Amino acid sequence: MNTANAPLATPPVAAVALSSVRTRAAGADAALRVRGLSKRYDTIEAVAGISFEIEEGEVFGLLGPNGAGKTTTISVIATQLRPSGGDATVFGRSVRRDVAAVRRCIGVVPQEIALYPKLTAAENVRFFGRMYGVEKAELERRIDDLLALVGLDGRREDYVDTFSGGMKRRLNLAVSLIHRPRLVLLDEPTAGVDPHSREHIFEIVRRLRDDGTAILYTTHYMEEAERLCDRIGIMDEGKIIAMGTLDALVAQLGCAEIIQLRGLPPMVDLGRLPATAGVSRVETHGGVTRLFVSNATRALGPLNQLIGRYAEQVSVEITPLSLEALFLQLTGKELRD
Repeated sequence: MNTANAPLATPPVAAVALSSVRTRAAGADAALRVRGLSKRYDTIEAVAGISFEIEEGEVFGLLGPNGAGKTTTISVIATQLRPSGGDATVFGRSVRRDVAAVRRCIGVVPQEIALYPKLTAAENVRFFGRMYGVEKAELERRIDDLLALVGLDGRREDYVDTFSGGMKRRLNLAVSLIHRPRLVLLDEPTAGVDPHSREHIFEIVRRLRDDGTAILYTTHYMEEAERLCDRIGIMDEGKIIAMGTLDALVAQLGCAEIIQLRGLPPMVDLGRLPATAGVSRVETHGGVTRLFVSNATRALGPLNQLIGRYAEQVSVEITPLSLEALFLQLTGKELRD
């Protein structure tokens, strides 16, 4: 087997059996506990003292634009980077002091494809399984199971350099699961993939969660976070600026709906809306004015008094607050791909 073009990999230490019972006993450690974690590069603080926890059987989405600090956070938790401050523990094991133990129970799916292009799909999974110390009989069963899981069992003997980007992403996920990790770190796992592979990855994430695996899922795609994540941490400039379920975050902001206005004349002063209208923010972008409101029905009366004379030229649309709008509300920034 030719491995001349292989990517660098951090060798794990050993395999860890995955228990079929994933309930957290009283006083037991969370799957992942992050406390005051920071990472600095000279004067740049890429991660600025963040804290959060993930339980077994939970998908925690770390959401933010490129450069927010998501990948650096993943790299520190995966023991690929040493933290500048704070700590993270994986089932009670510190990423600072217990590197070998942490690596035994995590699976990492990096942004960049980490496969050997001149090996077949089965050979790639087998190679990494041996690195993790998976016993031979178990390894061959795992290869079959994982290739079936990611929909590549029909391509097991094909070389990876013949695969599409989406197929490589799915195989990368299979490789990360070979040793039955209890915590999986997924860093932008659907970047650049085709719709079929994207849906397949979503289904795998759901199956892992249902099996009790803890998952940290970083993305800047709003739809992914809304569809997959039990809780969300919104990250910007190295800090987590909001955290919770989408419903809880909406409730904290007191903003549940958006009134979108198109064709609004520039002379209309929406600042004249009374406080009873429940408008928490007004912003205009691309010819669309958005009012973030707690209750659209309550706001429409006062709004109609301001724009009633322009009713024929102004279109009004009411939508629930999306995750994208929530990010805009919290940061004043639009989250773009």
